[in-house]
Amino acid sequence: MRRRPRVYFSFRSPYSWIAIDQLERRFPRAGEYLDYCPYWEPEGGILQDIRAQDAEVLYTPMSKAKHLYLLADIKRTAARFGSPLVWPIDTDQAWELPHLAWLKARRQGQERVLYRALVEARWHRGEPICDPSVLARAADEAGLDGADLVAAEHDPLIRAEAVEVMVAAYYDDIFGIPYFRIGRERLWGLDRLDEFVAALEAAHPDREGAPAPQPQPQPQPRPESRLIPVPPADAAEHIGLYDRDTAGGCG
Repeated sequence: MRRRPRVYFSFRSPYSWIAIDQLERRFPRAGEYLDYCPYWEPEGGILQDIRAQDAEVLYTPMSKAKHLYLLADIKRTAARFGSPLVWPIDTDQAWELPHLAWLKARRQGQERVLYRALVEARWHRGEPICDPSVLARAADEAGLDGADLVAAEHDPLIRAEAVEVMVAAYYDDIFGIPYFRIGRERLWGLDRLDEFVAALEAAHPDREGAPAPQPQPQPQPRPESRLIPVPPADAAEHIGLYDRDTAGGCG
């Protein structure tokens, strides 16, 4: 069975936050046409259960130099997209908590509400959403049951679902965030968002609010006078300007 388009996101990644924000601005009904899949760095029992299914977590921690670069780059990126940013200070990066809470909210049909609440808390107020009290407060303020969502971290059913999600990510070859899948296409990173949106629009041209398709101009044959003539063989031997490499080759 053909799977729906999907986007892998992480509450940890600022690029994930900006990518989904831009995706939903440009394709407002994205939630109806694609699946959102959480991705994080599991620990303890969940990681053991993933490996017991012959799967692995393909993400590898970045170097300090790359991390420092990204801190500066995300400020430029957020400013370019007009997204207000307050950089959070993470003291206890237990990323299972917000992602398992999101899985619990999805069972209640409230995952979009919790997602927006946690994004607002983390990237607009700089709050450490891995802190149970911070997560519970953000959820409560959004009209959800914060204590119930915090407890999802210890819910056996949610933990089993978390293993399924991460095993599926392994077989989807997910190694970084954000990551988009549509058909056989794999698109990694914020700079591939344009291609993903274009693929979604092509797959759903009849969606409500879609712009009417515009007629595409037909290519016109070039005038004969503009074609580059082929020089005589004896002249070509002396000119030496022709590229004899394979088409599209580099090096």
